[in-house]
Amino acid sequence: MQDSWSARADAAEEAVVSRHLRRLWALPGTTLGVVAWPAVRRERLFLSWHYWWQAHLLDCAVDALERDPTPRRRRRIVKLARSHRLRNLSGWTNNYYDDMAWLGIALERAQRMHFIDNRSAVQALESQLFDAWAPEAGGGIPWRKGSNFYNAPANGPAGIMLARTGKLWRAQATADWIDDTLRDVHTNLIVDGIHPGGEIERNVYSYCQGVVLGLETELAVRLGSPRHRNRTHRLVDAIDEHLAPHGVIDGGGGGDGGLFNGILARYLALTAVMLPWESPADIRAREIAAQLVLTSAESAWENRLQIEGQPLFGHDWTTQAQLPGLGGGIATFTGGTVRSSGIPERDMSVQLGGWMLMEAAHLVSAAGYPRR
Repeated sequence: MQDSWSARADAAEEAVVSRHLRRLWALPGTTLGVVAWPAVRRERLFLSWHYWWQAHLLDCAVDALERDPTPRRRRRIVKLARSHRLRNLSGWTNNYYDDMAWLGIALERAQRMHFIDNRSAVQALESQLFDAWAPEAGGGIPWRKGSNFYNAPANGPAGIMLARTGKLWRAQATADWIDDTLRDVHTNLIVDGIHPGGEIERNVYSYCQGVVLGLETELAVRLGSPRHRNRTHRLVDAIDEHLAPHGVIDGGGGGDGGLFNGILARYLALTAVMLPWESPADIRAREIAAQLVLTSAESAWENRLQIEGQPLFGHDWTTQAQLPGLGGGIATFTGGTVRSSGIPERDMSVQLGGWMLMEAAHLVSAAGYPRR
């Protein structure tokens, strides 16, 4: 199956490249993702561009280079990073800590794994995340500058980046804060965030589980502390029980939500291949994580559409994808969140989520799953 998943990941990559990637403002040496297909004028002109979607586009491009290194893929990563900085106008940073963490993760991976020099960008983003730590105000780090809302979507990816750049004590403090503050003791799932005075936002999002899995797995590998392995075991079980009926990651959506399940799949795959293999509980967690990825990927692939020979993934991996158009409404940015297009499959986020899932399935199949 490894060759099959590699081919599917390659098809998902090529679909995003052909439908979404364009020069930024016709500038040579640039590439950025048009946020919808089919796109309206303001999307084609990159008036709408969605910083954190582009960060995940870059991270998926790093996945593809890792899977099959080619000069073309390497050049694409360089162009994507350059274009991100240009379109952001103010350099690498913005006002949202979760956005900056996602970009930092992608750039750091490209540098560490493929020697693509992003040192100045990684340092700028890392310092923003490190300096935002505010235990005296109840955090953690806030979700954006000037906010007093502290949430898992900012702290999880920030912790992953800080662990990978050597700030292990801060990454561990972040993981401990999340476990102490945002874990639902009844389900062991991670809830959204906390307001001043202790008011908890109890919404459960799939990507919150993914980023905490990624953080705890990084710490289990780098520190060897049993508490991080144990938290990973507990969270994998909770995801399996509550978020994956019939073994497929549940729900989905468009807009920002199009990325949520793909992020969970990415870090389930990381757990499956990286979690230290020291006990039966470790083995069980790894195998459950791998099976969730593979079952979800098989369902998403079976429910795709084929448009001109290329896959179009559904926003819900358990139901048939819909062909998007311009008649059902386009995605809008309100309240710090991108709301879905009328047909969610139109949003680049949904297609990135499908690509991320195919890369995750390739990763676990290359590691020998499912075990015989």
